[in-house]
Amino acid sequence: MNLQRSSGLILHPTSLPGSGGVGTLGASARRFVDRLATAGQRWWQILPLNPPGLGGSPYSATSAFAGNPILLDLGAFIPKGWLSRDDIIEFETDCEKFPARRFAIDEVTSKKAGLLRRAADNWRAAGGLDDPDFLAFCEEHDQRWLDDFALFSALKDAHNGESWQRWPTELVRRKPAALREARHRLSEEIGAVKFAQWRFFEQWGALRDYAAERDVCFLGDLPIFVAMDSADAWANRRFFELDEDGQPEAVAGVPPDYFSETGQRWGNPLYDWQALAEDGYRWWVDRVDQVCRTVDLVRVDHFRGFESYWRIPADEPTAIHGEWIEGPKDEIFYAIQNALGRVPFVAEDLGIITDEVHRLRDRHELPGMKVLHFAFDGDPDHPFLPHTYPERAVAYTGTHDNDTTRGWYDGLTEEEKHRVRTYLSCSDDDAVWSMIERLWESRAALTIVPTQDLFELASEARMNVPGEADGNWDWRMTPEELTNEHVFLRLGELTNRTNRSSR
Repeated sequence: MNLQRSSGLILHPTSLPGSGGVGTLGASARRFVDRLATAGQRWWQILPLNPPGLGGSPYSATSAFAGNPILLDLGAFIPKGWLSRDDIIEFETDCEKFPARRFAIDEVTSKKAGLLRRAADNWRAAGGLDDPDFLAFCEEHDQRWLDDFALFSALKDAHNGESWQRWPTELVRRKPAALREARHRLSEEIGAVKFAQWRFFEQWGALRDYAAERDVCFLGDLPIFVAMDSADAWANRRFFELDEDGQPEAVAGVPPDYFSETGQRWGNPLYDWQALAEDGYRWWVDRVDQVCRTVDLVRVDHFRGFESYWRIPADEPTAIHGEWIEGPKDEIFYAIQNALGRVPFVAEDLGIITDEVHRLRDRHELPGMKVLHFAFDGDPDHPFLPHTYPERAVAYTGTHDNDTTRGWYDGLTEEEKHRVRTYLSCSDDDAVWSMIERLWESRAALTIVPTQDLFELASEARMNVPGEADGNWDWRMTPEELTNEHVFLRLGELTNRTNRSSR
């Protein structure tokens, strides 16, 4: 695919400022779009929009299709009569005790879920189940994912959040009689889940339209694997290496690398690629179709897993003892293309990458990724140094998995800092913006930096530390940063000078 010369920022919507304890798809999201537009940025990169599971990771979602209702702007429910202004004031007052810099994931999620259920009850009482728009939404999505996700969510709540593998056997094995009984018993809960999904995709569509009017597009994220405790694994067991009771023989991860000496044991279920192939990869086609309905460009996380993936025995506590297994390779991309046409993918080709992975990427003409943090090992022609970038690339200072650039630089040895300063011809104080400038000057078609780097924030603003289960995904920008005209003006001037402006 051909990308126009352009640039953008990474910011997950949960990181937006606001008074409700977490970023939403409301006013602060529109203000961020305005900031991007005035700075000439074409791209807003987000993390997966799916509802996160334990720990708040959007890469371990309870559905690969559903949206995260925590992002809903509840103020939009007031004119419809689903919530009162007093409801919102009470909720926002409760959230004032949480730090502005951090999203208190468990507490805010719980409080907002209660308010969402109140809104759903009021909507239903007003005859909402007969709303033509709601019925059309259900008709479009029920068979592919919505029915299973709503039932899964209702059952999970009914079992106090327990993993589906610990539910009663007849539910684990999806016995038809047990599912019918659950749908009847939990009908109101199922309706509330569908209500939240309907409103999520309505609000997301409105934000996307607002952005498009300002020449801002969305770069989304498609994790290759799904979570073990997800509606996807529960409802589509035949497509995963799971037995009748949902137990795996092996799980996903990556071997030891830059991020971890023991590798990363993600614990995701592995695909039964043969079963998927026999079904024409229909589940994957539906999944890609869903993400393409929500974003304009799709980053395929862990792209190398389509060529070969690290298979870890389920009883291994780390990712050290695994083996590489061949993936579906070209076959899945041809199936997607035959069904959907050319999909605008970006290949996340970081980590232990072989020539075969590069050839798979290049056969499908996909841009790869370049991360400047990884470039300073002493090789003067390291492939992640900006002067080596090809045009077909998406280049970053760092990603959500890296430290902030200020935190990364401050943690280098003096020898490593010397390499950075020498290459960039900069001082310690200027290192962050010098890296941004060098990216923008490169040949890479698309350049993106985490929003934290614009403000030269240190390690406390890091979004994720791979391999660590706690303390991630909760960073938020402040209202003062969102309104900082100087920083966005500086970015706009750089973008214009390097011919990346969308204006």
